[in-house]
Amino acid sequence: SGLTLAENVALPLTEFTKLGADAIGDVVQLKLALVGLRGFEQFYPAAISGGMRKRAALARAIALDPELLFFDEPSSGLDPVSASRLDDLILEIKASFGTTIVVVSHDLASIYRIADRALFLDIEQKTMTALGNPAELRDNPPNDAVHRFLTRSSEGVT
Repeated sequence: SGLTLAENVALPLTEFTKLGADAIGDVVQLKLALVGLRGFEQFYPAAISGGMRKRAALARAIALDPELLFFDEPSSGLDPVSASRLDDLILEIKASFGTTIVVVSHDLASIYRIADRALFLDIEQKTMTALGNPAELRDNPPNDAVHRFLTRSSEGVT
């Protein structure tokens, strides 16, 4: 919170690369532009909206061009429009950079929109209960728990 958006995105580049200041500045500009935050480089996180903070965090996460990104409830606390924009960004990063994306989410709209595969865990049995395309699992659920989750229903499989 004590760094500007530009400083936040630059931090991993400064710590983990040998890039010079000009090159880091160029990468920072590119990453902020990719997430729709061009012109906000000197803003502090407290001065921007929640959706913009999530996009700034994404810019920082992709600063080093990772092959794998993890998200934990990325759309939590966002209004539906901001959540949809974040889903779009996640899909763009996946498509543009070939990044593998792992998302933990309870947001069904996002799950259906961005997931190629969904993994369901049984907390009591500590095991995987289902793995597959979310729409296919919804249409042909392997068990009642998966059916209830993917349909937001209290009813079991009929």
